[in-house]
Amino acid sequence: MEKTKSQKIGIDLTEGSILKALLLFAFPIVLTNLVQQLYSTVDLIIIGQFAGNTGTVGVSTGGELIDLMTPIASSFAIAGQIYIAQLFGAKDHQNLKNAIGTLLTLLLCLSAFFTVIILVFYRQFLSLLNCPSEAFSEASKYMLITAAGIPFVFAYNGICSILRGFGESKRPLLFIVVAATINIFLDLLLVVCFHMGASGTAVATVASQIGASAAAFIYMYRHRHHFEFKLDIKTFRIKKQALKVILSLGIPQLVRVFSVQFSMLWVKSNINAYGMLASTTYSVGNKVEKFMNVFVQGIDGAAGAMIGQNLGARKHQRVVRIVKTTLICSLSIACIISCLFLFIPKSLYGIFTTDPGVIEYGVVFLRIMSIACIISAVSISFKAVATGSGAAGLCLVIGVMDGICRILICMFFSFFFHSGATDFFWGAAFCQLIPGLIGLFYFAGGKWKTKKLLSEG
Repeated sequence: MEKTKSQKIGIDLTEGSILKALLLFAFPIVLTNLVQQLYSTVDLIIIGQFAGNTGTVGVSTGGELIDLMTPIASSFAIAGQIYIAQLFGAKDHQNLKNAIGTLLTLLLCLSAFFTVIILVFYRQFLSLLNCPSEAFSEASKYMLITAAGIPFVFAYNGICSILRGFGESKRPLLFIVVAATINIFLDLLLVVCFHMGASGTAVATVASQIGASAAAFIYMYRHRHHFEFKLDIKTFRIKKQALKVILSLGIPQLVRVFSVQFSMLWVKSNINAYGMLASTTYSVGNKVEKFMNVFVQGIDGAAGAMIGQNLGARKHQRVVRIVKTTLICSLSIACIISCLFLFIPKSLYGIFTTDPGVIEYGVVFLRIMSIACIISAVSISFKAVATGSGAAGLCLVIGVMDGICRILICMFFSFFFHSGATDFFWGAAFCQLIPGLIGLFYFAGGKWKTKKLLSEG
């Protein structure tokens, strides 16, 4: 028993080589996100090849609201991760225990609320998205079935945020491999063999979410001594101080998510109004962009956790070096992705669709998005300081500006250039510009150095 208790979970990110720590911590996050995108991408590939544009738009549009659940869960999960990372850096074990229990209970309650909302109002949501009538039935089936997986999405994000707050980024990769295996197997079985269309893809998605959350919970329970975690009412009792901190960080994150997601849904709705060609092009292109951006996002996630731990340990100069290293790494990755978008756009689109019109229009989309890759890489490098320091108000401003910029830029291009759906592609490309500048000014101003730790109230 003593040997088990001595086993170490996570790593101390406040010591040693910054580049080595950043890459070692980011690598499992990148692989986790890649596998996660892979199995959701397989959904789109299989549905596109075996159910055509109607299936593609049905899954894409029906999944928009469900896709919103992951960033909502992440808003509070990241808030908990920041708090846990700072407590871990400060070696505050009692508050760590309180934060873990409070975070899990909060996420489970929120998941129940959002599940009910979607089950009741799914038709209204699809109408607001201007879902093409040809795809409305498929989209409805997909949205209703995947709503059952929402509690598992929240549980998975909560447990993984706890592990990452402790500096553990490898285990979530194993959990998501479980999910991917389940998803791909069931996609092939239900869509290809049994021709269930969007319904089959939805069942596969929910099963994979259950598998990932179950694997994460089993791991945490087996190492419950490390987290002082027990399956009793006391563990899940909400602690006032922990709840206050998580909400103070999570609510601004949630507003930020809603702002960003509302603007994205607004763009999606406007693009859908141009018909199936524009809708399919955007659906496929958005998936390609998300798949490629997981590399930059992995670096961003690692940087936030590293900054949180080092601020908890009061190592400000190391934080500066972390930001500079993050910028170099993220820009290097973004340049490679941009080259792929510029030089092989048809090959990337051809993975998802055989429609020549969609592939040709996809060339336009990916060339525009090559600019977005560079802007995003610079932006997240500086925003990581706001995230890691727990600057909730600033994170709120950054998120709101992201949403506002997306809409205003779309309106600008639509008013002056009249290029149809292409005008809305430009809004998605430049929306990170102003938020990135805000993050840069915050980092350069140095106020994060004097900000109180979350545990200090």
